[in-house]
Amino acid sequence: MAKMPDSRLGTRTPSILLVDDSPSDIDLTLMALKRSGMNRPVTVKPNGKDALAWLVEVASAPDALSRMPSLVLLDVKMPGMDGFDVLRGIRENPLTRTIPVVLFSSSREDTDLLKGYHGGANAFVRKPSSFEDLVDTARRLREFWLEINEPPSSLSPI
Repeated sequence: MAKMPDSRLGTRTPSILLVDDSPSDIDLTLMALKRSGMNRPVTVKPNGKDALAWLVEVASAPDALSRMPSLVLLDVKMPGMDGFDVLRGIRENPLTRTIPVVLFSSSREDTDLLKGYHGGANAFVRKPSSFEDLVDTARRLREFWLEINEPPSSLSPI
C-alpha cells in the first residue's frame, strides 16, 4: 500500500535555490531568470554553509514541502564548502535527497563534471558566456525543472 503524503506539509510551490559566491553571477542569473519568464520565488545563498543550513531549517519546518525548492542551482567553485560538499550534504539528508540539483558552473574541467554526476547531481550546466545565452539557458532550466518535471509530493523517505 502506498504511503500517503503528510498533509501538514502542504503542497510544493515551484521555486529555486541559487547558491553562488559571486555577486555578479548572482545578479546576472537573477536577471536572466526574470527575462526568461521566471515568476517564481528564488532564494539566494552566497555560500555552501548557508545553503545547507537553510535547507535543513526548511526541511524541519511544519510546512516543509511548500517551502522546499523545486531546484537547486549550485555553483561548483566556492571558497570553504564547495558545490560538491553541498551536493553531498543534500544527498545525505533523507529529507533533501530528492531535490533536483543542477551544478551551474563556469568550470570547463571534465573532472568537475564527472565528480558532480558521481556525487548525485541531476545535471551539469556550464554557465554561458553571453547574457542572451544565459537567458536561453535559464528559460530551458525553468521550463524543464519547474514546469515539466514532476517532483515528489512528500518529503518522507520511502
